[in-house]
Amino acid sequence: MTFKDSSLQFQIVDITTLKADAKHARQNINEDNLKGLVNSIEKIGVIQPIVVRPADAAGNYTVIAGERRRQAAIIAGEKTVPVVVRACAPDEMLKVQVFENIGLGVRSALEPRDMANAIQTISEQFATLEEAAQYFGRAPTWLNQATAAANLSEKVTALLDSGKISSTGTAVQLEKLAKKNEAKAESLIDQIEQMPEGEKVSKKVVDNALSEETGRRKKTEDAAPAAEPAAKTAPQASAGTTVLPWEDEPAPAPAAARSKVSPGKVKLVAELLGMNEEDEEEILVRLIDEFLAMRNA
Repeated sequence: MTFKDSSLQFQIVDITTLKADAKHARQNINEDNLKGLVNSIEKIGVIQPIVVRPADAAGNYTVIAGERRRQAAIIAGEKTVPVVVRACAPDEMLKVQVFENIGLGVRSALEPRDMANAIQTISEQFATLEEAAQYFGRAPTWLNQATAAANLSEKVTALLDSGKISSTGTAVQLEKLAKKNEAKAESLIDQIEQMPEGEKVSKKVVDNALSEETGRRKKTEDAAPAAEPAAKTAPQASAGTTVLPWEDEPAPAPAAARSKVSPGKVKLVAELLGMNEEDEEEILVRLIDEFLAMRNA
């Protein structure tokens, strides 16, 4: 019997009977992001039941969906929690976890690499990229973007894990640069590796380097009217961010980036999506995906 066809049973159970799924798609849970959920549970309890499956004859359960709720409830000191018990085959649990987190911006999204790894694992079950994309109800181009973070090189992964790259989106951009100009990417990686502890490369640095390779800057310069070169002003670096050599000549910002969007609104949307507020382009892509998902629901 599939998860879709399984019956369900609502129960209030001892929280100690709930066990984490060792292969759960959500492997990275930010403790800061849990604070709001912990506070909510402390005030009014667990609003949405945790979805579980029977784990053994002793009355224990494995969490299918709701691992954040389980952890937050433990921190909040809850002794019992509401659950919905459903039958679910082990090889179907990952699919349930991924679909629960696609297009649900009101929840904290999976960390980009976790989501990318989970989607790629599921995609590998299909013979072609098109079949896998169709399974998710998305285009093959979306699938390529969704799994990009699952294919980072060892060097880029190490920089991301060490905190020297500002976000997963920045890491993906660095991989794109390596495909276009491996030497330039290696040079940038070497400089990032030499950054002092606690400092990180900004997304703008990587975007500018990639922009040069795609020719967008050259196209913009050719289209612009001739003008006297203006004096350069030394770039201002934010705290904890190193300015690299080519950052003093940023590529012209796209129209969307030049629009006066309230930073507060960007931050709020980023929090709702569980994303880094620096990745404005990724936030826009995610919003478009969610809007289309709602229209097609």
